[in-house]
This record gives sequence, structure tokens and C-alpha cells, in this order.
Amino acid sequence: MDTNIILQLENLVKYYGSGENLVRAVDHTSLEVERGRFTAIVGRSGSGKSTLLHLIGGLDRPDEGRVLIDGTDIFALKDERLAQFRRKKIGFVFQDYNLIASLNVWENLVLPLGLDNRRVDVAEVNAILQKIGLEDKKNAMPNVLSGGQKQRTAIARALVSKPAIILADEPTGNLDSQTEMEVMSLLKNCVQEFGQTLVMITHDETIAQMADRIIEIEDGKVV
Repeated sequence: MDTNIILQLENLVKYYGSGENLVRAVDHTSLEVERGRFTAIVGRSGSGKSTLLHLIGGLDRPDEGRVLIDGTDIFALKDERLAQFRRKKIGFVFQDYNLIASLNVWENLVLPLGLDNRRVDVAEVNAILQKIGLEDKKNAMPNVLSGGQKQRTAIARALVSKPAIILADEPTGNLDSQTEMEVMSLLKNCVQEFGQTLVMITHDETIAQMADRIIEIEDGKVV
């Protein structure tokens, strides 16, 4: 495998239902993503892009095919090992933030490290907080944050564990247009500064244009 390729999808298949109700959510899709690039996956609602992202992130298992991240065939791993791999190698940014309501900003950021008994580099976490403009909010609970602040917290949490790849599923879908552009600029800048690879799903053409590469999905296939 080319060391410059961080993500490789080989003939990935995921179907739901059967007979007349068969849905080919991901239909024999192959793809390669280069390290350090921002790739946008676009497509209409129901095109299969969210299913594809869930397969890439190991949140769902395919019917056929392989997903290799940093050279590891993730579906060759048993569930527990796959969960560990996800925590270490994949950062997730979801549309609905997925912050833990009972933990403050700082605790939300370092939780993934604690789950793996990894040491918290306080200076590094503070640097990420500063980069995303939340250094004065580290003790704040999620319920007092605006939508934009919650999403920035989610981005910071994805960066803190230094994953091989960050997967973002419509990360600005719940934000107004001004906050959306602020969060997207921040996400792109952070990915560049921290040398990350970003794969993002969006139906927003303006956001897709910020990417280094745009991949279009239609009926579960790359077009």
C-alpha cells in the first residue's frame, strides 16, 4: 500500500432490506484518500454518503469489501479491538455534536484519552482550545454553549487524540450560515496545522468547494 494513501476502500457493499425493498446504500464502491488532504463527499439525501462514512469509521460492518486505514484492515479486527482502533485512529465530528452533557468542555476533550489510559498533554490540549477560541470556556458545561461553540468543542475533541483521520458527517448542518463558515474555516485550518486528514460528508456545495478534492456519490456509487 502506498504510504501516502491513508484510506483505502475496496469494493465496499452495504445493502438493506430484500426483494422489492432492497436498498443498495453502498454498491461496490472503491476509493483512495491521500494523507493530509481534505476530501468532501457530496450527494443528495439518500445517496448513501452517510452509510459510507459509517463504514469508513467502523461504526457499521459491510456486507462485502474492505476498509484499510493506515494500512490496517479494520473489519479484520474483532469488535473490542475495532473499538480501540476507532478511539486511537479515527476522530468523529457529528452534526449533533455528541458531547456528554454531564462533563465540562475540558472533560469532554480528554475523555477519549482516558478511555485508552493515554496521558493528557495539558499544554497540547490548551493549545487546541486556544486555536478554536474556547480557552475561556474550558470549565463550561455543554448546555451553556452556543451551537457553534458546541461544534468547535467536538472538533477539538476529534483533534486531541491525534487520529490518523477525521470523519465529519454534515458538521455544520445545525448552524446558521455565518457560524457555519466560521466553523468550517476553523476545521480546515486545524486540519492543516495539525497535519490531519479530513473526510467530510456534506450536501452544501459552498462547503464542498473548500475541500482539496470532491467525490460525488449517487445510488451508493462514486460517480
